[in-house]
Amino acid sequence: METAVKVITTQGLVLAFLPALIVFGIMFRWSAGAKTAVYATFRMLIQLLLIGYVLVYIFTTDQPGIIVGVLVVMLLAASWIAIRPVQHKQPRVYLNALTAISIGGLVTLGLVSQFVIGVEPWFSPRYVVPLAGMIFAGAMNTVSLAAERLQAEIERENSYREARRIAFEASLIPMINSLFAVGLVALPGMMTGQILSGISPMVAAKYQIVVMAMLFGVSGISAATYIALEHRAAE
Repeated sequence: METAVKVITTQGLVLAFLPALIVFGIMFRWSAGAKTAVYATFRMLIQLLLIGYVLVYIFTTDQPGIIVGVLVVMLLAASWIAIRPVQHKQPRVYLNALTAISIGGLVTLGLVSQFVIGVEPWFSPRYVVPLAGMIFAGAMNTVSLAAERLQAEIERENSYREARRIAFEASLIPMINSLFAVGLVALPGMMTGQILSGISPMVAAKYQIVVMAMLFGVSGISAATYIALEHRAAE
């Protein structure tokens, strides 16, 4: 079985951006936030080119304080990005997003890393950092959708109960779609990578089940927490 990683050429990397260029063109044509998309793509390039070197250091550290610092930075950044679609970015909104992502994310990370997988030592960067990345990103996206939809529904003068229902359901659409599609439409990279490396398909499936369950859980918990905090602040 061939397991060597194929090297992507510069030409191949440029070709990979052709669909993105089409989307940029549509966004410019429709005045649909093209500048933000271009900026986000540029940031993605810089961040990914630099993070590889940072990860080499992080994955080899034996200092728990460094890993805690990394998690704090991830939470702060995820919370700021989560409120990007919100029109009125008050400090309260950011704090609510930070609280929601922290509660859902840290509880889920602790459960999965310490009790499901049994990571030793507890701060092992090779496990904790990638898991935290998946968990915090999932919470970030769901809170972002919930925040935008909740504000929109309240501005339409819907009752809080109705706005809460609509915002919560909308925030979970991508995650529920993923649950339906995994294994049929979406073939998870981690699972296929494990199988290609020789790990039993059953073991690989168990890991992917854990990932999907933790992402659904953290998404729902974080979105619900954010919505509840916003309601309390509005009272």
